[in-house]
Amino acid sequence: MRLNKYIAQSGYCSRRKADQLIEDGVVTINGNPSEVGQKVAHNDVVAVNGQKIEINEKEVYLAFHKPFGVICTADEKADNTIYDYLPTDQRLLYVGRLDVESSGLLIMTSDGNVANAIAHGSGSHEKEYIVTVDKPINRAFAKKMRDGVIIEGEKTKPALIKKMRDDRFSLIITQGRNRQVRKMCEAFGYKVKTLRRVRVMNVKLGALGEGNYRPLTKNERRGLLASLGMKQA
Repeated sequence: MRLNKYIAQSGYCSRRKADQLIEDGVVTINGNPSEVGQKVAHNDVVAVNGQKIEINEKEVYLAFHKPFGVICTADEKADNTIYDYLPTDQRLLYVGRLDVESSGLLIMTSDGNVANAIAHGSGSHEKEYIVTVDKPINRAFAKKMRDGVIIEGEKTKPALIKKMRDDRFSLIITQGRNRQVRKMCEAFGYKVKTLRRVRVMNVKLGALGEGNYRPLTKNERRGLLASLGMKQA
């Protein structure tokens, strides 16, 4: 198995980040410096910054309801992070971060390959949000959001929008640009008051309470992996 894949499957980070760590010289195999593209045997000892890492025998997939004000970061020095709410005995990656002012569904997984595939995929992975803005929306706003919005010189991909009340709508996008939904609204003079993600691909937030998590069901895992072209172990 290639070294970057081994590191990703351990849940430490994505393959892309693993390659960067290898290039930085902080990854060793059996105590020796490693190289990008190097392969790992079953009995090899892999370490990052001197810390031994191992592939999880059974990957973990969780749905987590991130509350407003909680930070998506793995920085151990930060306060009030998503990891304060999650199992401490698992190294979990978050898939598609939510900014501190947003709430809703985060998929958490020990499977670095899945996290990488969703975050850096072809852009066809749906994410659904419930958005409340500071004033009533109209047909012109909905059409512009649906057709695509110029953000920082680049047009967003077409979106699906459905009005829920005068100042609230659901929005389905297939991209994950930084603060994308907020910037799309701001482009037309609207300020987002609340933003909650309720679905990522086939996984729904449902009635999961804020700050709580649950394992994905067998059907959710199967559907998620199938949509990424991966087989379930």
